Amino acid sequence: MRELRVGDVVATDLVPVGGGDICQAFRGRTSSGSTVFVKTRPGAPPDFFVAEARGLDALRRDGGPCVPEVLAVDEHGIALQWVEPGPRPDAESVAEFGRQLARLHARGCDRFGAAAAGFIGALPLDNTPAGDWPEFYVRRRVEPFLAALDVADRDVVAELCARIAEVAGPSEPPALLHGDLWSGNVHWDTHGRGWLVDAASAHGGHRETDLAMLALFGMPHLDALLSAYENECPLADGWRQRRPLHQLHPLLVHARLFGGGYGSRAAAIAADLLRH
Repeated sequence: MRELRVGDVVATDLVPVGGGDICQAFRGRTSSGSTVFVKTRPGAPPDFFVAEARGLDALRRDGGPCVPEVLAVDEHGIALQWVEPGPRPDAESVAEFGRQLARLHARGCDRFGAAAAGFIGALPLDNTPAGDWPEFYVRRRVEPFLAALDVADRDVVAELCARIAEVAGPSEPPALLHGDLWSGNVHWDTHGRGWLVDAASAHGGHRETDLAMLALFGMPHLDALLSAYENECPLADGWRQRRPLHQLHPLLVHARLFGGGYGSRAAAIAADLLRH
């Protein structure tokens, strides 16, 4: 591929870079000499890249984590400001990211959900707003993925859904979430700053969800991040015990995409929560 056009941006001198499992991603150069990140996916669903651009723009808040500028987007791809990757972050860099994430969440959101649908990986996400977080989580993040489980596992998770008010913890106002905040969606630059990327799942939700996702897939210096987050914006008592509840959705997504033991792991979490 000699060049790639996204909207009004034409990138040349393309060099493949990591961009996830479902897209092709490149570092390129524009006619003005700027370096850009471009990502494309043949046959992408309508609004696939628009959802990512919308999420990035929503997350770009004063005091929050860095977010790359959206240069162009169309139905075939997205072009973003290039952020030079740096080394694995140290504990202080991760702590600063934790403080920024707390400030982003504290800015709040006007609903549980979002005005438009999103995506997690290749899967669509229904963001239709709900009256409270437990209802939103059950209806929009758990029930749509139960078909990926076998009958016994599905029944356990369904029982948890019916009793979610018992384990959801204190009521909180909606926070603006990244929504798919595993460690691979935090991009570290040469200055040790963490940037939010791949934000097609952004929505109003429970702030513990973003933190639980970071814990699920191996965030470096997680304890430093959580300590800094709590110093900036304390979490409600019992948040560590609720972490598995918030990890249920990504496990169900993985069960749908990859099968394997993710479904049984989700059911085990549900059973443990029901026992306690």
